[in-house]
Amino acid sequence: MASLDPVLDKDGVRLTVDDAIATVTLTNPAKRNAQSPALWRALAEAGRLLPGTVRVVVLRAEGKSFSAGLDRQAFTPEGFEGEPSFIDLARGGDAELDATIAEYQEAFTWWRRSDIVSIAAVQGHAIGAGFQLALACDLRVVADDVQFAMRETSLGLVPDLTGTHPLVGLVGYARALEICATGRFVQAEEAVSTGLANVAVPPAELDGAVRDLTAALLAAPRDAVIETKALLRGVGERTYEEQRVAERAAQARRLRDLAGIGE
Repeated sequence: MASLDPVLDKDGVRLTVDDAIATVTLTNPAKRNAQSPALWRALAEAGRLLPGTVRVVVLRAEGKSFSAGLDRQAFTPEGFEGEPSFIDLARGGDAELDATIAEYQEAFTWWRRSDIVSIAAVQGHAIGAGFQLALACDLRVVADDVQFAMRETSLGLVPDLTGTHPLVGLVGYARALEICATGRFVQAEEAVSTGLANVAVPPAELDGAVRDLTAALLAAPRDAVIETKALLRGVGERTYEEQRVAERAAQARRLRDLAGIGE
């Protein structure tokens, strides 16, 4: 396949688009794709740049590790060039700190938009912010060398990049607490058995497995996938009876659309 010209390529993030498929690649393997505020802004920008033709977004990473988490330079007094250090942020007011963290979170929120399905292709280490970035996606296909870990608590912090909600939804409160509080590694077999990963394959087969899943997702009509995703995402906020009502309303929309009858 011919290489595609990137729509975005900066700060460790590259976005390419091939009609219905967008690929977001972490491109700093020398630092195991460690994350920084600049990378988070680039990820958020990638989400804003997606054209309307895109149905599936694949998140992948160059090198042996998906992402080793937050770049430890963030905890030094000098921080990142051109950025306030985390120490300086901690000394600021509550409103300023809250707004800064909210900006960082924007890199992690758009992956669950109803109009796309996102797939994280994860190999090697996915630690802390890397784990949370994988959790931000709808689906996870992992190599059998994957090692997930939520190390924030071990550093005296908490996971704050939107990972706690999907983690509890996938594995339940008790296991999520144990994973976060201990900071231990979750490997491929456990990831699949607990629902953290959809499938695990040898590293050499990771790209092929993602291609197969992408093709299967694209085989279904787009509007049906969008309606189904919205139904499933809303389950936690609805009672059983409310979900029945939502199913009926969604199906009525689909039937009218298929019959060419407007609302």
